This record gives sequence, C-alpha cells and structure tokens, in this order.
Amino acid sequence: MPKLSERLKAFNAHLLPDTVKLKYEAMTENAFRFYRGTCHLFYEDLAAANSLPLSPLAWICGDLHLENYGSYKGDNKLVYFDLNDFDEGLLAPAAYEISRMVTSIFIAFEALRIEPEKALNMAKLFLKTYCCTLSKGKAISIEPRTAKGIVCDFLTAVDKRTQKDILRKRTISKKRRIILSTEDERHFKLDKNLKRELVGHINGWIATSSDGPYNYKVKGAVFRIAGTGSLGLKRYLFLLKSTNTKNKYLLVDMKQAVPSSVLPYTPVRQLQWETEAERIIAIQKRMQNVSSSLLSTTVFRGESYVIQELQPVKDTIKFKLFKDDYRDIYQVIDDMAALTASAQLRSGGIQGSSIIDDLSAFGNSSDWQEDVLSYALKYAQKVKRYYSQFVKDYKNGVFAGGKISRRVLF
Repeated sequence: MPKLSERLKAFNAHLLPDTVKLKYEAMTENAFRFYRGTCHLFYEDLAAANSLPLSPLAWICGDLHLENYGSYKGDNKLVYFDLNDFDEGLLAPAAYEISRMVTSIFIAFEALRIEPEKALNMAKLFLKTYCCTLSKGKAISIEPRTAKGIVCDFLTAVDKRTQKDILRKRTISKKRRIILSTEDERHFKLDKNLKRELVGHINGWIATSSDGPYNYKVKGAVFRIAGTGSLGLKRYLFLLKSTNTKNKYLLVDMKQAVPSSVLPYTPVRQLQWETEAERIIAIQKRMQNVSSSLLSTTVFRGESYVIQELQPVKDTIKFKLFKDDYRDIYQVIDDMAALTASAQLRSGGIQGSSIIDDLSAFGNSSDWQEDVLSYALKYAQKVKRYYSQFVKDYKNGVFAGGKISRRVLF
C-alpha cells in the first residue's frame, strides 16, 4: 500500500490547493481532528480489512463522529439536536456507520485524556442504546422539550441566539451599509468577475427556485472557510437583504458537492442521483426527523452545490467543554446512539435500505457487537500511528506550502 502522505495527497489532489494547506494545518491539532479530516482512510482500510460482521443496508451519513451531531432549526421553526453532516451519505451496511462512530469515541476520549476505561464504557453504552432503539422499531427526535441534561442546556442556549448575533460576527457596518467582513479569518475576498457571476447566479436562484427566500437580493459574497474534511472544496457565503422589510438580512452558504469518499469502498449498488448535491439533501431529508430550513441545491459552472441558510442556532457540542463531567458525557452518548438508530429506522425501506423488521432484528442480535467494538479499538490505535506519522511528515515539509494569504482570491 502507498505511504500515508501519498494516500492523503492523492485524495486531496482535486481540491483547491490553497485551502488544502489549511486542511493539513488543521489536521495537526490532534488525532481526533486528523480522523475528522481523513474519512477516506477509514473506509479504505475497512474495505481492506473486511472484518466487520454482516449487517442490514441502511442510509448512512458516512462520516459519523462525535462532532457531527448538533443543533439546527427545522423548516417548522423548532430547534433540533440530530445528525447534521451528510456530505458522505449513501446506502451501505449499517455497521459501517456504527464502526466509524465508535472509533471516534476512542480517539476523541484519548485526545481529551479521558481514561481508557471510560472510553470503553461509553463505546459499549453507544452500542447498547443503538441496539435498544433499533429493537423497538420506533424513531425518536430531540428538541428542547424532550432533551435532557447537557443537550437540553445546549439547545436552550442556542435557541436564544438571534439573526443579529450571527450578523454581528460575520458583517461590519460601512457607510451606513452592512457588508460581509473580510477581516473574519473564515472569509476571503473573491475575484471580481467570479463574484459578479456568483451574485447573478444566486439572484437567479432566488427568483426561480421554490426553495429560495422571497423578496431578497444579494448584497455581498465571500469565499468561506469551514469544517475540516470539507476544507478544499469551493464554498461561498452570501449576504441577502430583504427588499420589502427594513434591515432584514439572511446569510446563505453555498458548498460544493462531490462524490462520497465511502463510495469506492462499498459493494452496494447506489441510486443514480441527478447531482451530488441532490444526493446529499435527499439523504439528509430522509434521515433527519425534520429537515433544516432553506435547504436547496444549484449547479454553478457545471458543478453542483448545496445551499442552506447559515443559522444562528446551528452548532455542535464541543466535548472538550465538559470532559470533566462524566454524567454529561453519558447522557450525550446515549442521545447520539438513539438518534443514529432513529435515522436508520426513519429511512428504513426506502430505495434499497432494509425494512424496519430487519433493522429491529439486527438490534436484537448481540453477536456482532463485540466484533465492531474490537475493530474500533484496533483502528483507533492505527489512527494514532497515522497521526504521529502525519505530524512528522508535516513538520518535515512533506505537505509544504505554508499558510494562505488574506489577499488570495478564489
């Protein structure tokens, strides 16, 4: 097998070179951040190992880990806690999703210096609750009225955030006008011609799409940096202003959609989606209890993009903030497991996924859990070795290039 550096460079070769530099830099933070940025390595190694037990087919988000659960506002205006990243989503054995998530528990807990025994207990708890939820055959959802513990506190806090809060972070006032800030480290100036074309495209989308917000016009656009695994993709942020309500604004994110990195490593025949963006939001809609508001797709310069509102309530729980409270961790892991099973149940029997009876039977079976646990434990140690080699290579200039300039135009 090729060296780790060659595998990473080959996978990231199609991405924007300047922002890939940021991706590599971010991945040096710790083993968990590295794991988040290398979903492709996980599935490449999983396919080579071929050691997971048979499991029913399910719609999966593909890149499930501890920080791919979070809050968002649904199109019914309620705030939910749920799986929230579907870029890698596709149809695959249910054990794929579970093994990646359980592996993330071991890696994240070690990065936070939480005892191995607690990590093992949390991994077992995840599997137990996941199976229990599947066996019941009934999906659950979590919003402020049904949330408990730290998730309840988290949802209550984010629900208080307003549009003014997010505008204050992302914009500045200049000559009595609100404009997107390019002093924000996540924002970069666009080439003038590209910016003009993008603004015209989004104004056209607003005018013609049934998903677009009515009576808005684009007032600004920047290149946007966000995430870890998605660094290197084309991503734009637009400031929209209402044409009939004074001082009313929206922030809209437009993110390039590319094929799932899981695809080469699953033998399952996939649907023929019209675009990669259509795949992403279709899977999101069938797995989440309530879809996120203002969720749409578009095609720009022959490439597909997912469009969604940048919400003030959208956030993820950062585990490092409450690593010392074991009870909080217990409740969150329990919730995450129930939501994972619920997403698979909710999308069961749809276009190739297993029916609820088969998923429930899988939940009632215990003979596969030890195999998943064993694989996750071993793979977490492999990620640790990968990370050590990656940091060494990074320091030695193997991924040379330096930081990008604030003057770089996309």
